[in-house]
Parts: sequence; C-alpha cells; structure tokens
Amino acid sequence: MALIELTSEEDSFSPTIPDGTLYYYQDFFSVREADELFTQLLDTIPWQHDKITLYGKTYDQPRLTSLHSLENKPYTYSNIRMHPHPFTSELTEILNQIHSKNTNRYNSVLLNLYRNGKDSNGWHADNEPELGKNPSIASISLGGERYFQFKHRTKPNERYKLRLKHGSLLIMAGKFQHHWLHQIPKTAQDVDKRINLTFRKLN
Repeated sequence: MALIELTSEEDSFSPTIPDGTLYYYQDFFSVREADELFTQLLDTIPWQHDKITLYGKTYDQPRLTSLHSLENKPYTYSNIRMHPHPFTSELTEILNQIHSKNTNRYNSVLLNLYRNGKDSNGWHADNEPELGKNPSIASISLGGERYFQFKHRTKPNERYKLRLKHGSLLIMAGKFQHHWLHQIPKTAQDVDKRINLTFRKLN
C-alpha cells in the first residue's frame, strides 16, 4: 500500500492524524546554522558502531550512534545498552533552541549518523520503559534529506511519509509511540550524510 506524502508551504504544520500528535518545523535552523552544526557534530561526536541482534541473528547496526545525557542516564533499545557521554556545547545550544518551542524538558539525546543511502532505521517505536508513558521525542535533521515513514499499528490506511529537510525539527508527542511505528528506510538514491538527533527524557 502506497504511503501518502505530507507537504506544506508553511514553515511549520501539524498534520491531522489519529491517536498521536506530530509537529514539524521545516526551517527550525537556517541553512547557515544547520551547515555549521552538521560539520561540528560530524567531526566532534564520538560515533560508535554497535552490533544488533534481531530474531536470533547478530549484525552491524546500519548506522553509527552516540548517546549523550545531562544526568548520566544509560539507555537500552534493541538489546543495546548505551552509556552516555556528556553534552557538548553544540548539543546544549540545540537543546536550548528546542526548549524555546517545546514545554517538554529533555535530558538526553541519541544521535544517528546515516553515512549513505544504505544506512537505515527499521520499523520501530520509541516506547522503552525508561521513556515513561506517552513520551515526547524531538528529532532534529541535519545533512542529506531522507524520508520519515510512519504507519498506524491497527489502521492499515493510515500510512504516511514526510521528507525531513536539513535544519528541520519534528516532534512526536501524545500517544504517537503507542499507536504508530516509524522508520528511515534505505534508498538507492545518491544521498549525502545525515545526522539525526533525537532528544528525549529518560526517567
């Protein structure tokens, strides 16, 4: 079944979807700001390449990651337990900008580096116990544009995709993590490196 592409000429919009809330800010950072942040993060973040085990098979995770926390809280997902690094000045700057738009107070960020179109993140929900009930996730995209795809768990006609711009902010809130799955699929297109920062509050 084809996915419906969400677009808008407005700088920010909130698509009407059942059982969850999305907010999208297409130009959260200017191109110059986004370029500078991308270069700084690419060069200074301690990227790691973990192995992931799914359905009894272990393989290299198809992206690089790094966890940072204000409160030294570890995070576990897909049988990977990550121990955090401190926030850098760039991460603190980004967090402060997000807090200017959002009443949620995040204390951690999981960064993903997609090196090319073969790197991906399969269907999942950010619903780990340490995120609590109805977690809010703030997702910053820097670098190459990729599609964020999401589908409802029980309503097969509710399937969408949203092209995440360089410098954009996407907030997933309400009951989104309970009722929806999301992914960044592989692509055969020639795409630039992409850094995704997912801010969250770990309890």
